[in-house]
Amino acid sequence: MSKHIDKLSGLCVITGASAGIGLELVKLAARDGCELILAADRDLAAAEAAAREGGASSVKTVEADLAGREGLQALVAAIGDRTPDVLMANAGHGLGDAFLDQEWSDIAHVIHTNVTGTTWLLHNVGRKMRAANKGRILVTGSVAGHIPGAFQLVYNSTKSYIDYFCFGLRNELKETDVVISCLMPGPTDTDFFERAGMENTNVGESDKDDPAMVARAGYKAILTGDDHTVAGFMNKVQDTFAGIIPDTVLAQMHRRMAEPHDA
Repeated sequence: MSKHIDKLSGLCVITGASAGIGLELVKLAARDGCELILAADRDLAAAEAAAREGGASSVKTVEADLAGREGLQALVAAIGDRTPDVLMANAGHGLGDAFLDQEWSDIAHVIHTNVTGTTWLLHNVGRKMRAANKGRILVTGSVAGHIPGAFQLVYNSTKSYIDYFCFGLRNELKETDVVISCLMPGPTDTDFFERAGMENTNVGESDKDDPAMVARAGYKAILTGDDHTVAGFMNKVQDTFAGIIPDTVLAQMHRRMAEPHDA
């Protein structure tokens, strides 16, 4: 049976919704008239305004840090007994500099946001969707997950986990009507590099993809039921060559992009 649909409907939960790719996903879901529950660890006023102006049938916001139990429980409480029709697990952030020069608290927060929180949420919502035999999940991974990430090591490693987790979960659910799609962006024009402390790097100073374009690619994937999408032509090229070039060479190439200029 075809998993293609023309638009999203029903209850849509979006994490990392305050800005960047997440905010653009909010606009797209609002245009389809979804009921929205929006979560982020920072102010959601812009996302709420965009959702209401865009045509969302209802909007609820949860300002919470999804790296911890308290924040995750706050989001689940907002969902209540309902089974979301759509989950867009977009929350995540990066961390620049050499691994051994980073503070453990910062490393742990990236891991708990990108891996622990995302996995916990997929488990919680995924169980509901499997029981209902319906639902669509879009997870924001990254092309960085296929590249040894010198000077961005923890982030790349967490995204490697997310990318391959999505493929595995999709296989486990292939006999159901639950759709799992993974969005794999490259460098995108958001506050990612500022928050990661990577503005003083080649990748931080380079041209980046439009977050609206990236969000549209992910939204299309979840509508068509694709297993994944790599947003942007050059990122598709990079992702293709990542499977061919030796890992030692990839690590050195990544170092040139991510190492601070004053290192």
